[in-house]
Amino acid sequence: MVETLLKILFIGVFFFIAYKLMFSGKKGLTLFEMHFKQGRLNRHKGKIPEKFERECRSFAKEHKLTCTIRAERDNQVRLHVSANIGDDLTQQIRNVFPFEYYDRKQVDNSKLKG
Repeated sequence: MVETLLKILFIGVFFFIAYKLMFSGKKGLTLFEMHFKQGRLNRHKGKIPEKFERECRSFAKEHKLTCTIRAERDNQVRLHVSANIGDDLTQQIRNVFPFEYYDRKQVDNSKLKG
């Protein structure tokens, strides 16, 4: 009886670990997230570049967008736009996104003090 329970427990733990390893795809660090509803910026989090925010607000206001725009950093910066807006608007948003702003290397000032 005890042996059977230990076997079942071992198999359960094995499947739990396998599930976590296969399906817990680690997302990158979220840099910012913007939520638009009916053309207005409903809520946001993170530090959004000012020029990009202005351009997104104008696109959203002009086209009455309801969508989410999110930037993540894994090894490089990726911009995610909701699938409910058209490809042409998605491309326009990607064109104004400042990828080079995030590609700059961070300088460690603590090593410069000599």
